[in-house]
Amino acid sequence: MFAAVTEVVTPDFETYRWAPIERVTGQPPMVRVHWADRVHLDCFSLWLYENTVAIDPVTRESTVDPFDLPDSSVLVEARVGLDGDLVVTWNGGTESHVHPGWLRSVADGEHVPEAVLGAPTIWNSSMGEPPTFDGAAVLDDDSVFEAWLTALVTHGLARLRNTPTNRDAMEQVGRRIGPIRGSNFGDVFTVEAIFDRADSLANTGGNLGQHADLPTRETPPGFQFLHCVENTVAGGASRMTDGLAVVERLRAEHGEHYEALTTLEWVFANRAKDGDHRWVGPMIDHGTQHSPLTMRAFYPVRLAPHMSPADVPRAYAAMRVFSAVAHDPDLMLSNRFEPGDLVGFDNRRILHGRDACDPGAGRRVLRGCYIDRDDVLSRLRVLRRRVTKGA
Repeated sequence: MFAAVTEVVTPDFETYRWAPIERVTGQPPMVRVHWADRVHLDCFSLWLYENTVAIDPVTRESTVDPFDLPDSSVLVEARVGLDGDLVVTWNGGTESHVHPGWLRSVADGEHVPEAVLGAPTIWNSSMGEPPTFDGAAVLDDDSVFEAWLTALVTHGLARLRNTPTNRDAMEQVGRRIGPIRGSNFGDVFTVEAIFDRADSLANTGGNLGQHADLPTRETPPGFQFLHCVENTVAGGASRMTDGLAVVERLRAEHGEHYEALTTLEWVFANRAKDGDHRWVGPMIDHGTQHSPLTMRAFYPVRLAPHMSPADVPRAYAAMRVFSAVAHDPDLMLSNRFEPGDLVGFDNRRILHGRDACDPGAGRRVLRGCYIDRDDVLSRLRVLRRRVTKGA
């Protein structure tokens, strides 16, 4: 029976369960660590060096520039310690202890960015309502806060109800998550019909088709949050469609159009008096292997085709099909914003829109902000640092 060693510094601020190593095989500079359940991890000498000898105990960051790393022969021996940790002996006779739980987390892939997400929950209209949580508790109760963010990253959409209806509540909730990402609309912006002063179609009473915000940016905001301060108008229901469900439908039933939507590029440009952001990309942008899905779909800022003239007709045909699928009632949720509702959604995955309303017969005031995906996932990881070391 292993008893956990008193203290082993890890190269981060996570708290890991103690996962005793069963044996070590191989020869330096590459050794293999084994656990009793047959999981193993190959460890290179310089990787172990960077994460033990070279770790600053305060910042938990590596202190050695690659140019200054020793030769890979610096590792002389690796063995299982009395407590089940990995004990490594360096050239010169000094030893380092490596936390077996940290090693196991790497072996299990828990260190990669997408590990916090879990499998996405792809939804359609049968979901009925967004996952909903108590907004009155979210500022003070970490368990409610974590549950809301978990639903936000798995479903791409999650709602708070009963938040305060003052104009500062959006910023308070946003900054509890992380830094607010500013845009040409400001840090925290207002969505309200302002008639002849409107700087976006969002600030009118007109219908807004399903879209994702700011495709004009190299990296559009990861998440958007909208908080209802007041709503006394008729109509104006909010519509949400899961872009992952749209992609599945297009790939399965409209293969030719799906190919056009993922390969043919457009120039996107915001048409503002005080800003001129531009980007080129396809409407469905899968990026690289580790990039999240990015829907570049907002017709008011789609400026011009960036493709062969021969491809333009099929690009328009594909967009028509895309819009039809995105507006299919079988895939779409439609819910009215009530005062105190605060809805967060993955701006690169979820397509959102709004029914028309008559802003002359009441007021519909939303406060909104953007927060980068990295910051939402970071906050969720920190909230989940509740695992205690076990024997």
